Amino acid sequence: MEDFILFALVGFLAQVIDGALGMAYGVICSTVLLAFGVPPAQASASVHAAELFTTAASGSAHLYHRNIDWKLFWRLIPFGIAGGMLGAFVVTSFDGDQVKPFVTAYLAVIGAWLLYRSFHRIPTNPVKLRIVAPLGATAGFLDAAGGGGWGPVATTGLLGAGGQPRFVIGTVNASEFLIALSVSLSFLATVLTGHWEQAGDFRDHLTSIGGLITGGVVAAPFAGWVVKALKEKTLLRLVGSLITLLAGYQTLELTGFL
Repeated sequence: MEDFILFALVGFLAQVIDGALGMAYGVICSTVLLAFGVPPAQASASVHAAELFTTAASGSAHLYHRNIDWKLFWRLIPFGIAGGMLGAFVVTSFDGDQVKPFVTAYLAVIGAWLLYRSFHRIPTNPVKLRIVAPLGATAGFLDAAGGGGWGPVATTGLLGAGGQPRFVIGTVNASEFLIALSVSLSFLATVLTGHWEQAGDFRDHLTSIGGLITGGVVAAPFAGWVVKALKEKTLLRLVGSLITLLAGYQTLELTGFL
């Protein structure tokens, strides 16, 4: 029960931040799971299983508040799905201990990038559609391979390209359900085909998955309101600091200092 409450709290806080920024649920949850010793592929699969529920609730909230740019949505989705399916195949092709240092480094870079973005003014110009395809594919790939990345990569990329924060965040949140679904189905396919030989027993992670789902679903309905009510830069600095610190802790573990 203590573990369930802990993961529910992590899921709640991660979803509140994700709803406000269009990023961070997957990155925060996967970072915490890695810190608890869960292998990278299983951490990513667990987070995406939880996201099936949280992104559906969050996307519905953004739909209700009319925060979605549908032209951008349909441009982003197919490339994100393709990148996510490829990322799921890659992360299940290697041993968890071999992949973990790269995933940890990726999370550290994402954390540093979020901190950097928090100290720079975000322009609000129309997004050039030619950057959407490669950005979506990259975000989908890193999301599956690292257990989080769709929001940080897609949202920061679109904002950096001049997207209006409200519609960028709403669109990225709404599209994340289809990304999570495609990645989850890809993980399932790797299990059924025998490609993922080290899938392990997911019953060991039901407590963490259940906690992440519960906390995330409770927080998700507030996403559409949070994105209009809270200051982006403050939350961006908080999540960037948290991810960087957790990634630093994992680095110390990997190098034998802890």
